[in-house]
Amino acid sequence: MIPTRRLAAILAADVVGYSRLMGTDEEGTLDRLKTHRRELIDPKIAEHHGRIVKTTGDGMLVEFGSVVGAVRCADEVQRGMVERNTDVPREMRIEFRVGINVGDIIIDGDDIHGDGVNIAARLEGIAEPGGICISETSYHQVRDKLDYRFEDMGEQTLKNIARPVRAYGIVTTTAPAEERQGLQLPDKPSIAVLPFQNMSGDPEQEYFADGIVEEIITALSRFRSLFVIARNSSFAYKGKSPDVRQVGRELGVRYVLEGSVRKATNRLRITGQLVEAATGAHLWADRFEGSLEDIFDLQDQVTASVVGTIAPTLEKAEIERVKRKPTANLDAYDYFLRGIASWHSAYANPAANTEALRLFGLTVKLDPDFASAYGLAADCYESRRVNRWWTDQASETAEAIKLARQAVQLGRDDALALAAGGTVLVHMTRDLDAGAALVDRALALNPNLALASLRGGWIKLWLGEPEMAIKRFEWAMRLSPLDPFIRRMENGIAYAYFFAGHYDAATSWEAKVLQELPDFHDGSRLTAASTALAGRLEEAQKAMARLRLVDPSLRIADLKLLQGPYRRPEDIARYEEGLRKAGLPE
Repeated sequence: MIPTRRLAAILAADVVGYSRLMGTDEEGTLDRLKTHRRELIDPKIAEHHGRIVKTTGDGMLVEFGSVVGAVRCADEVQRGMVERNTDVPREMRIEFRVGINVGDIIIDGDDIHGDGVNIAARLEGIAEPGGICISETSYHQVRDKLDYRFEDMGEQTLKNIARPVRAYGIVTTTAPAEERQGLQLPDKPSIAVLPFQNMSGDPEQEYFADGIVEEIITALSRFRSLFVIARNSSFAYKGKSPDVRQVGRELGVRYVLEGSVRKATNRLRITGQLVEAATGAHLWADRFEGSLEDIFDLQDQVTASVVGTIAPTLEKAEIERVKRKPTANLDAYDYFLRGIASWHSAYANPAANTEALRLFGLTVKLDPDFASAYGLAADCYESRRVNRWWTDQASETAEAIKLARQAVQLGRDDALALAAGGTVLVHMTRDLDAGAALVDRALALNPNLALASLRGGWIKLWLGEPEMAIKRFEWAMRLSPLDPFIRRMENGIAYAYFFAGHYDAATSWEAKVLQELPDFHDGSRLTAASTALAGRLEEAQKAMARLRLVDPSLRIADLKLLQGPYRRPEDIARYEEGLRKAGLPE
């Protein structure tokens, strides 16, 4: 059957800093959001002939027949929110980001799908707080019809969108940029390392430039007295030329490091410049050159120069402590960097997962003591388990356990190896105490490691401490506020609210995850269980029907392999009860 399609304007919106607001005042935030919808947002959508397709707790997807109507509606809502926030303390204000696109969409009952929808959602993610970001196709239709000033944001590389999309911001709708709320600065020196330019003249060397940056981020993050933004959020700016002031606001940091990498035959050149985000002032710039064999020394020089500028009082002993050579084998290191490039997509992409496993296997073949490579390979098997991609459950489980044990044995001072290996051991061997100790050690070694904080959140959840789990998930989101996998952190928060007995909050958090990842197995299960226990059985049965389409063979008996090792039997019983009520067979 040929799917039904039509051209439409799509508006995607969500609340800025929703997790922080919910953590501060859950009931008050929900009440204020409902009031804003009832008194301002829903009436404006109706006035401009829009149709609310779905809501996600902190956001919504709206279809309009006219892109002019969509932009006018967004502008009037954003202006209205500025007025409604006038007397509200800054930390309690509800602000929206809005993305708008016009394009072809697929009709599925009351729902809509397709790139036309996905682009709007991605544009919302890069909009300023209180701002509106529209696609180039939308811009061409409204520029001569609406008296707004548009800011050309250039071509944007959007996640899971095949081609770059040129975007425009509407800059006159809300408060001036300098008055917009940014993330609060930490109480210690804070820095983001942006992707370095690959100056090698060979696009195939992009992984190498990215790997150098990743190593510098890792080295900086080991300093407990610094706050370092995670790689995944820094790399949200890859391929762009952002204003460092904007970067500072969006990531909540005082300093930004930029640079380039040139690799030619056996020579390597790294340049770097450190900028104060608030003023744009250059604090330091230098160039580091040497042979390829000097790569680790060059990385150490960059790190030491940055640290010496932003935190000159750090003890020399601490600087020496963080200098760790991952391997003496440069071929193994090259395979590891290639593997890292694939690993960042390995959680949600089976092909990338397989490639990462192959590359990490080549890494440890050349250097059998490379702890991080073992840990990340084990993590790839964990992703296969969660997504039910495995081809031979018994052998892959055994291999994952073997790799994880090698990682934690070899990497006693390697936070990445401990966090990845420890979590796999929790899942595969069900030894919660041993895994918790390993992840806690990873956090002690590197409190800036977002992965360890994310995994530590799950550990706390399995231990029966949902409130502490939420704090760890939120800290992971603060370390990586633009993380392309931030939905995994939000999924963790949804589960924490579920086990705390807040089923509506759990459903709201999970709805946001499923908007981006509609076939996400974990999120679909929780939505079915949450809505069932909240007494919304019709909604629960619909969620279960979608889940069964994705995985028709799923049964209650399968949950033992899929769910974490929850310490409290009542948690497992509650989860299974919800899924039974939603209609999952035994």
